[in-house]
Amino acid sequence: MERTVTPTQRPPRAPSAWTVLLLSLVMGWGCGTGCGSGEDGPTAKDAGDAQRIQAPTFQRDSAFAFVAQQVAFGPRVPNSEAHRLTGDWLVQELNRHGAKVTVQAGRVQAYDGTWLDIRNIIGAYNPEATERVLLYAHWDTRPFADKDSVRTREPIDGANDGGSGVGVLLEIARLLKNQPPRVGVDIIFFDAEDYGRPEWDRLSADAQSYREWCLGSQFWAQQPHHFGYRAKYGILLDMVGGKNAVFNREGTSMEYAPHVVQKVWTSAQNLGYGGLFLDEVTPPTVDDNLFISELAGIPSANIVHYELQVRTMGYGAFHHTHQDNLANIDPATLEAVGRVVADVVWNE
Repeated sequence: MERTVTPTQRPPRAPSAWTVLLLSLVMGWGCGTGCGSGEDGPTAKDAGDAQRIQAPTFQRDSAFAFVAQQVAFGPRVPNSEAHRLTGDWLVQELNRHGAKVTVQAGRVQAYDGTWLDIRNIIGAYNPEATERVLLYAHWDTRPFADKDSVRTREPIDGANDGGSGVGVLLEIARLLKNQPPRVGVDIIFFDAEDYGRPEWDRLSADAQSYREWCLGSQFWAQQPHHFGYRAKYGILLDMVGGKNAVFNREGTSMEYAPHVVQKVWTSAQNLGYGGLFLDEVTPPTVDDNLFISELAGIPSANIVHYELQVRTMGYGAFHHTHQDNLANIDPATLEAVGRVVADVVWNE
């Protein structure tokens, strides 16, 4: 995924009055007594909300296995054999889990002029429903380790940046087959998110360089798989499996979809995950949710690992390095995110 917006990228908008009001409320909330990993945290029923539906049980080991399988294919860089095999497998898995699958194929041009053959892979549940929720992640991986000190020109495993969001959504797909919620749900795996300009070429960036990222979601936002497609809101999962992860309220999400952020973070608090889902707001970032919110008009919240509580703020030590491997994936983090997203969806 792309990083924090810089002056050479898209400048952030001024927050709306609603955003300012919301921030004034949430910034005063503390963590409370239910903070932590959520292993023994209170349920929504314990929190006194007896009207909420209990979502089906999210299996952390299943989600981890989905991440491991992606890593086993190798780096999922567009135009590679590993990318082709992984895409075929994702289609197979969505079919296996009862989705109506659509594959949106296309060609997009990368920052360096390379033409990329991409596939956005869509799985629809309860496709006849008019009220819909969109869940999405990117499935490609970074073609170079541009934040590493070794083998910088080689692609990375992308266990967390790419693999983790897909792994959680595949486990949710399994739940959708076995116990459908009341609303329609669409899962989209976007391609070519992480093929943006490398660190060593940043000096040549200009004000439009932020559009070099998230090519698959831009492609879909401009021509959705169904004409006139609408969803009530979207939730993006990006880097949601790392050890010692924290999920602050992401700045672009707070600009376009503060009500969706509040919905997700309230579920996290109710489920006892206040120690993971924190209330500070990050700088705006360039990620798939920007283009889905702005171009497709679907307000979206981004659940993404972004650290503000450390001296070196950002996406963690192994971001865009070869350390983004399976050893740094924590099944408990996958479970926390999966349970929160499932709670939101099944209570919509």
